[in-house]
Amino acid sequence: MRTVNAAQRAAKREALLDAAAQCFAERGYEATRTADICAVVGMSSGNLFHYFRTKHDVLLALVEREGTQTAAFLTELGAECGPFDALLGLLEAVCEMAADPVAGGLALEISAQAHRDEDVALRYKANDRSFRDGLAELVRAADAAGEIRTDLTPEAAATWLAALVDGVFARVEADPDFRPAEQSAVLRRLVTHLLREGGV
Repeated sequence: MRTVNAAQRAAKREALLDAAAQCFAERGYEATRTADICAVVGMSSGNLFHYFRTKHDVLLALVEREGTQTAAFLTELGAECGPFDALLGLLEAVCEMAADPVAGGLALEISAQAHRDEDVALRYKANDRSFRDGLAELVRAADAAGEIRTDLTPEAAATWLAALVDGVFARVEADPDFRPAEQSAVLRRLVTHLLREGGV
């Protein structure tokens, strides 16, 4: 019974996080009320506080979840294929994610909040460091396997790859006509040129 209750509680917590992601992406963190989050999942407004103390705690949990999911995705990609294909697969996933209004909107809202909120900033920067470390590991493995040829260090290559990822999300926000899912082939070519044709 305890296992069932724990699983149900975890499922409801995830549902609240999904609802919060939608609300924050659509309305922004500041404009979202806890009642708005509960309404998305059909809960009474007070139920949220059985899972999170405050709306701020919901935001922090979303940032932490994003970091955990990204790290798991990088690990999964690395296990499924060669390191260079894993990098290209990541770029494809990024373009698909940026095309999703909730995922793209949430990423930009978290970035904005990180400039104003120290607790968010600490987690945001930790996620970024973990992401770049994961990219660097894939670059290092691709180099060891002879899959790439670049004069960039793994760390420098990871920083540029992260910058390209950030740029995709920013471009979607700035240009409503930009369709990231249609641009994944271009992004793949850019990264292939960067990592297989001698770097910069």
